Order: sequence, then C-alpha cells, then structure tokens
Amino acid sequence: MSIQQNLEHIISRIRAAEARAGRPEGSASLVAVSKTFPACDIRTCYDAGQRVFGENRVQEALEKIPALPPDTEWHLIGPLQRNKVRKALEHFTLIHAVDSLRLAHFLDTVAQETGKRPRILLEVNVGAEDSKFGFSPELLEQKWEELARLGHIEIAGLMCIPPPVDDPEEARPYFRRLRELRDSLAAKSGMPLPELSMGMSHDFETAVEEGATLVRVGTAIFGGRTYAPAPSF
Repeated sequence: MSIQQNLEHIISRIRAAEARAGRPEGSASLVAVSKTFPACDIRTCYDAGQRVFGENRVQEALEKIPALPPDTEWHLIGPLQRNKVRKALEHFTLIHAVDSLRLAHFLDTVAQETGKRPRILLEVNVGAEDSKFGFSPELLEQKWEELARLGHIEIAGLMCIPPPVDDPEEARPYFRRLRELRDSLAAKSGMPLPELSMGMSHDFETAVEEGATLVRVGTAIFGGRTYAPAPSF
C-alpha cells in the first residue's frame, strides 16, 4: 500500500476507535512519526493531508523542516538533551518527553531567557521499567505543585510508552493509568491538561479507546525502518 493509502487506513481506524469509545470524531489526532524517513516521504504524507509529524532527534528534524511547507507542525517525541533545548524551542510546537524535574526546570529557564512559552508533555514511566525514563506516577504526584509553579512552560498533559506487549489489550491498563493520573492532577491543580500522548502503530486503537488525544504512528504509515549498522571498532 502507498503512504497515502496507509494514512487513510490509520485515520479510519482512529475514527472507528473514537466511535467505539463514544468520543467525538476528531478528538484523537495523529502524529505521523517521520524519524529516519526522508523529507520526500514526509512530503508525500503532507500532500495526502497529514500536517503533524513527530521526530526523535532535533538535528535530524532541522534537516527536514526547510523541505516542508510552513504550516507543517513538528513534535519532538524523543528524549531532549539540554544542549538541544534552545533549538527545540524554536522549531517544535509540542515537546512530548520531558522526563525529569531537572529538564522541566531547565526548559523553564531557557524559555524565560528567550521569551518563549513552549507546550510540553511530562513523560510517565507507567510500567516502572528500569530501561525507560520518565516520572514514576508517585514522583509526579509528589512534585506536581513544584512543576505547576513553573511559569514559562505550558504543561499540556502527559505522555507514556507502556511496556512492550504482544496483545494490545495488555497495554490497556497502562493507558488507563495515565488517563486516571492526568485526571487526578487536573482536578488537584485546576489545570486543564488536555493532551494524552499514548499509543503507537501496534496499539493506538486501544489507546484511543482509553482517552488518547495524540497517537504516534510511523511504521504503519511509512513502512519498516532501516537503521544504519553500528560501527565496528
């Protein structure tokens, strides 16, 4: 199938999941994950109607952004290094993976210096995996008042990557946990926290059924990725 056909198929599945959950049509949005794919493939997806793209690395995105029309919206979905923060604030509409209190404070400081107010999501390690970054739900609740006082960033919601599972149904409790945590924090602080970034190519429908507002899908649109082999020394 072509990129256009894949995109149409994914969007139809998102809409069907919204309907099953009794959600309004369009309440879940697609972030087409374009990491490792060339600008020409992204342009094909753009021409098919997609406007929001997710990149993992700031430097890779900077090479592609000039090749796409100015109304393209770029999200940073990978980890953000402190030395890339200033460039990220210039080019990304939403930063998905703010994974520590230290990074949140640093973003707030740089935003104050540059006069920007970035929208961010806080990454939550819902599966308590040693291999993943992010706030534990307990730590996020403990530090919430401190995070909410940061005046130069907009905390738009939460993001998670659940543990890998074969059956998407096994991911459902993790998505539900993130939604419940978001709802609790919003009620406690009065902040709207409208966004839940959760769900990828293999489980996005389950995520939509559990309240995702942003699903991150790449392989199911662009095809399999080919990664350069690691150098041997």
